[in-house]
Amino acid sequence: MKSILNAFLLCLLAISSLAQSKKQKTGDPLAGIDTLLNRILKDQQVAGFAVAVVKGDQIIYSKGFGYRDVESKKPVTPNTLFAIGSSTKSFTSALIGLQQKEGNLSFDGIATSYLPQLKFYNDNMNNQITVRDMMCHRTGLSRYDLSWFVFNTSNRDSIIQRVRYMEPTAPVRAKWQYNNFMFLAQGMIVEKLTGKTWEQNIKEKFFNPLEMSRSNTSILEFEKDNDASLPYTINDKGAIEKIDYYNIDGMGPAGSINSSANDMTHWLKVWINGGTYKGKEILPASYIREAASSQMVISGGLPEADKDIYLSNYGFGWMISSYRGHYMVEHGGNINGFSASVSFFPTDKIGIVVLTNQNTSNVPKIVYSSIADRLLELKNIDWNGRATKAKAEAKEREKAAKKTTESTQALHTKPSHPLKDYDGLFDHPAYGLINVSFKNDSLFAMMGKEKLLLRHYHYDVFSISSIDKKGKIDTAESDLRFNFISGQDGKIEGISLLLEQGIKPAIFTYKPKTVELSAETLESYIGSYGDKGMTKVYLKGKTLFVSVPGQPEYETISVGNDVFNFKNLKGFSLKFEKKEGVPKALSVSFIQPNGTFRQVRQN
Repeated sequence: MKSILNAFLLCLLAISSLAQSKKQKTGDPLAGIDTLLNRILKDQQVAGFAVAVVKGDQIIYSKGFGYRDVESKKPVTPNTLFAIGSSTKSFTSALIGLQQKEGNLSFDGIATSYLPQLKFYNDNMNNQITVRDMMCHRTGLSRYDLSWFVFNTSNRDSIIQRVRYMEPTAPVRAKWQYNNFMFLAQGMIVEKLTGKTWEQNIKEKFFNPLEMSRSNTSILEFEKDNDASLPYTINDKGAIEKIDYYNIDGMGPAGSINSSANDMTHWLKVWINGGTYKGKEILPASYIREAASSQMVISGGLPEADKDIYLSNYGFGWMISSYRGHYMVEHGGNINGFSASVSFFPTDKIGIVVLTNQNTSNVPKIVYSSIADRLLELKNIDWNGRATKAKAEAKEREKAAKKTTESTQALHTKPSHPLKDYDGLFDHPAYGLINVSFKNDSLFAMMGKEKLLLRHYHYDVFSISSIDKKGKIDTAESDLRFNFISGQDGKIEGISLLLEQGIKPAIFTYKPKTVELSAETLESYIGSYGDKGMTKVYLKGKTLFVSVPGQPEYETISVGNDVFNFKNLKGFSLKFEKKEGVPKALSVSFIQPNGTFRQVRQN
C-alpha cells in the first residue's frame, strides 16, 4: 500500500510540474525583458533605442530606452523618430513590386529600358542587367559608397550618371555585391513610370494606407519634429558624442526613411500577414513570397555557432537567414548617428524592430536576438555578454596589432615638387571633384563637404586629417592617403586614391583652376603672331581662342600668370610674354609635349 501511495504522490508531482511548465509557457515570454534591455543600454554605451514587437497582427511590446537628446535628458519613446538607413530598401523594392502588379514593368526586364539615363560601364552590362538583378545586388558592381557619401548631392540625375564610370568587379549574376546606386535606380524607375517623386510614392502607397503618420523621407522634416532623436557616436575617448544629421536625399531610395518603432510595426504586419493591413491589400501576396525568398546567395558556409542552420541569401531589399533554426528575414540600416534593424519570422508570425540613435551600433542585433530567444521558446543566450566580451577582445587585438605592425613609411623623403605645384582640381567621373589648395605654406583639400589637411607622408604621398566646422584638426590620421602622380613632363597630373578594398585605386585627373580675367587683360592678348602673322588670337565673348592655318580653332582656359591651357588638348598651353607699361603682349609661346615654340606679335 505504501509503495502504491508513493507512486500516486509521484504521479501528482509530475502532473503538477507539467502544469507549472505549461503555465510558464503560456505566460508572458517577455516578462522581465525591461531589466535586460536597460542593462544592454548601459553595457553597450548607447544614447538610446526604441523597440517594438509584433505577433500576428498585434503589437505585444513597445518601449523606449535611454535618451533621444542626451544633453537635455529627453527620453526615447516608441514614437520617437530615428533614421532607419538601409531598412528603407524593402520599401523601395516594394514600389517596384506594385509596378509589376500594374503591368508597367517586369522584374526580368532590362533596367536601362525603363530608365534611359542609367548607363553601365559597357554594352554587355547595359544589355544584360535586369530590374531583378538590381533588386538583389547581383549586377557585378561593388559598393562605390564614397561616391555618393563623400561627393554628396541632391541631384539624382547627377548621381545616377556616375554609374557608367563604375568598373565591374564581377560578371553579372556571378557574385553578390551590395550597391546603393541600384536602389537609387529602382526609385528613379518608379518616378519615371508614375510621374511622381519617390517620396510621393512612398507616402501614397505605404505611409498613408499603413497609418504611419510619424514617418517621413526628409531629414529637414525630421529635424523639426518635436520627438526626433539626435544622432550620436562614440568618440576616440570612448564617450558618447553628438554629431550632425546627414542629408542623403539624393540617394533617398537607398536609405532616407525616418520612422518610429511603433510606425514600423505597421510595415511588419504587412509582411507577416501576406501583404495585408487591417484586411486591405498593401502588397500582392505573390510579391511577398518573392521578396522574402532567396534571390541571390550572399555567401556560402557551414553551421558554426549554436549549431544553427547556415543560410545567407538576399531577397528584394531583405536579408534571408536562419536564426537558430527559424527562417528569418531582416535588413539593417546605418547612417550617420543611427543604426536600425527590421526583422520578421514568417512561419512564426513574429516581427521585431529596433532603432537606435548611435552610429554603427551592435544594439539592434543584441536586442532582437534577446527578444527572439524568448518568443521562439529557445534556450536564452547571453547576447549582451557575448557582445561586451567581443568588444573587449577586439580592443586588445587592435592594441596588439598596433604594436606589431611595421610602418611602411619611408622616412626622410621629400615631395618631388614645391607644395604649390600640387594646387589644383582633380576629377573622377564616378566620384566627383577634389579641390587641393596651397595656403599659408600648407596643403588643404575639399572632398565634397569634407575639409582636409594634407601632411607629407613620404615621396608624393600625403596623409589626411579632417577639419571640423570650427576649424579644429582631427588628431587621428585617416587610412586614406593621397598619392600624387606626375606625367612624363614632370608636372602633377593626378591623384591615386584607394577608396574601396578589393578594387584598383581611383585616379582623379588634374584640372587646373580657371582664373577669371578682366576684359582689358583679355584684349591685351588679341592679335596676330608668328611668320606673316598667321597665328591668330581672338575673343569670343570672354573666352580666348587661337587658330593656326590648316587646323581647327582651339578654345583655351585661363590658369593665371598669362598662361592658357588648351581646353581639349592635354599637355598643350599658351604663355604670353608681357612688359610693364606696354598694353599688348609682345609674344606667345606654344608649350607642347615635343617642345616650346615662341612666336612674336606682328600686330
